[in-house]
Amino acid sequence: MKLPNNAHVAIVDGEKFTVMRNGGQMFEPKLEDAQHPDLSATNFSAGVKHQDDIGQRHGRTDLNELAHGAAAAEWLNAKAIAGEISDVLVIADPKTLGEMRRHYHSELEKKLVGEIDKTMTGEPVDRIEKAIAEA
Repeated sequence: MKLPNNAHVAIVDGEKFTVMRNGGQMFEPKLEDAQHPDLSATNFSAGVKHQDDIGQRHGRTDLNELAHGAAAAEWLNAKAIAGEISDVLVIADPKTLGEMRRHYHSELEKKLVGEIDKTMTGEPVDRIEKAIAEA
């Protein structure tokens, strides 16, 4: 995958959110400047979609995790609208990525350079860089 120099990389799951920048070349990403923005998971709009009590009891739907994904999307939206980010790659597990997509603002969508639907939170930086290069 082409990842422009200075592009932001958002690595998200239902509990963690890390934002890094690409200090490397387009086909040889070198992630640096890790930040862990403090999110306030207040958007539980997924609850309308996931009212299946059986699914919640069997652990298939965790509204707190989905709200965290929505909060990450809202944080990225605010940065995109303010012009603080220009290129963004989102790496998230499939469930979180699906929830994030529901909350993307049009300004963020214009700045997306790609998405990777894979759980990468907690992985070493070199494995994340390899996943980006191979995508």
